[in-house]
Amino acid sequence: MTEPRKKPRVLVVANQKGGVGKTTTAINLSTALAAIGEPTLVIDIDPQGNASTGLGVPRASRTVTTYDVLMGEAKLADAIVETRIPKLSIVPATVDLSGAELELIDKPRRNFILKDALAEYSAHGGSPFSYVLIDCPPSLTLLTINAMTAADAVMVPLQCEFFALEGLSQLLKTIDLVRANINPSLEIQGIVLTMFDKRNKLSDQVAADVRQNMGEKVYNTVIPRNVRISEAPSHGMPALVYDLRCPGSQAYIKLAGELIQRERIGAAAA
Repeated sequence: MTEPRKKPRVLVVANQKGGVGKTTTAINLSTALAAIGEPTLVIDIDPQGNASTGLGVPRASRTVTTYDVLMGEAKLADAIVETRIPKLSIVPATVDLSGAELELIDKPRRNFILKDALAEYSAHGGSPFSYVLIDCPPSLTLLTINAMTAADAVMVPLQCEFFALEGLSQLLKTIDLVRANINPSLEIQGIVLTMFDKRNKLSDQVAADVRQNMGEKVYNTVIPRNVRISEAPSHGMPALVYDLRCPGSQAYIKLAGELIQRERIGAAAA
């Protein structure tokens, strides 16, 4: 008798500040999770659709998308596309999502549409995925609220730069608001320091400040500033496929291992 499928762990990759490595983290962390045997689904809920591009889904082939799911025009199952990476799938996004904000305003349960879609998908025989990673737009919109309402936890990529803590404090306020009003079980899964430049003293200072303020919430793994990570999306592939041996790829593999370890400790404590 086969073991029943479990509900996947849903993680939002979010930061209200752009250019912090949010989509890069969603792409490469999901790839690393799949590579170590964890079936993973990425839901691209950013109108720019960069996670879809970075995972090799051409715009011309995005026929059923996150937009269709949010509008109630398609089931989540109909929008899932397998990537070239074994055990990794994606619900792609297009620019259509940029108009979703206005179109969703009058919909009943507008904050819960993505949560309901995920629940319906898992209701019949469970989900084949261990993890669902949702890549959000770099702003607080109804799309981001939908993602946080559907999520178990938030992963925050944080660039090692001067205004990092200021942006983090804004995001923490948003998470608190969602927790207080919509999703009381939402937690901060972890903070990932990205674009770390070991030649720059500011990177060390920012990292130390974040660790002092956020303690164990900050991952031990740090994502370095790495040219190969920046090049990979233009080739329609994650850095782990483009150059597995580069420091950035190796860091994301370590991050995936640390995430799974945290999840196991959390599950044991629950």
